[in-house]
Amino acid sequence: MNSFAKALGCIALTLLVTSAVSCSGVREKPLNLLIVSGQNNHNWPVSHQALQLIYNNTGMFRADVALTPEEGGDMSLFKPDFSAYDVVVLDYNGDDWCEETREAFLDYVKGGGGVVVYHAADNAFPDWEEYNSIVALGGWCGRDEKSGPYCYLDEDGCLVQDSETPGPGGNHGRQREYQMHCRDNSHPITRGLPDNWLHARDEMYDCMRGPGNIDCLLYSGKSDASTGGSGREEPLVFTVRYGNARILHVMLGHGGPSLEDNPAMQCSGFQTLMLRGAEWVATGEVTQEVPVDFPGSDAVILRADYGKIVD
Repeated sequence: MNSFAKALGCIALTLLVTSAVSCSGVREKPLNLLIVSGQNNHNWPVSHQALQLIYNNTGMFRADVALTPEEGGDMSLFKPDFSAYDVVVLDYNGDDWCEETREAFLDYVKGGGGVVVYHAADNAFPDWEEYNSIVALGGWCGRDEKSGPYCYLDEDGCLVQDSETPGPGGNHGRQREYQMHCRDNSHPITRGLPDNWLHARDEMYDCMRGPGNIDCLLYSGKSDASTGGSGREEPLVFTVRYGNARILHVMLGHGGPSLEDNPAMQCSGFQTLMLRGAEWVATGEVTQEVPVDFPGSDAVILRADYGKIVD
């Protein structure tokens, strides 16, 4: 299973497009994008393939995959050239990278590189201080009050950083469909998108901890106490304040058992955020139109084939 998935994951589709946008709005070269995967407590053989399809099917990105050795393997062999990419999408939660790879990644980010933190990548590297600043909020893997405050929204919609309450970082209730609530509709990623829309069945992370260096909070959601959640409004999609880098953190998108049974990643809202977010972290702008199949507040819309945006 792993070797087959790795073979599939390393195939990059060739698309005859580029990274500059012409005056007609059509991108003439693809943005070069790297998906980092290979270990995770989630179903990475499905998630990294789904991500590659989402990006390559648009014609806007050329998505490659860098897979680490299996758990317990020789991590010194994992040395991707981050500098060759406009965007790095993190789909990784596993063994520590070697020091050379850590330094190369930090050089890329501190040099203004674009990063998308996807779902359980915010579980990774609890003891790596710089990484925790790159993701802003994380969970599990031993995180507690020493990792930073809990971050959530109060009844007035203001972001709270709770440094007083002890306890573990990271929780989610049972998977369910839930409303996404826009908190900043002026940002290029969210501009033109509905203020409220229904996301497909997914985990909703809550009780996350970390430095809390959130720049723009884009979307939040109400964690349902009756399904095991916190009962609070939780930050789910946000940009991160970290030097000159552009970083987007998307907590959505729990990978399903197969590409065919994968509603959280097939959700057209999730795919739109990942696409618009990747363009923004790479270029500082979003040229993509709001797709006609973006969900409203009362119905989930899936792109089962991870296909091109309909416009």
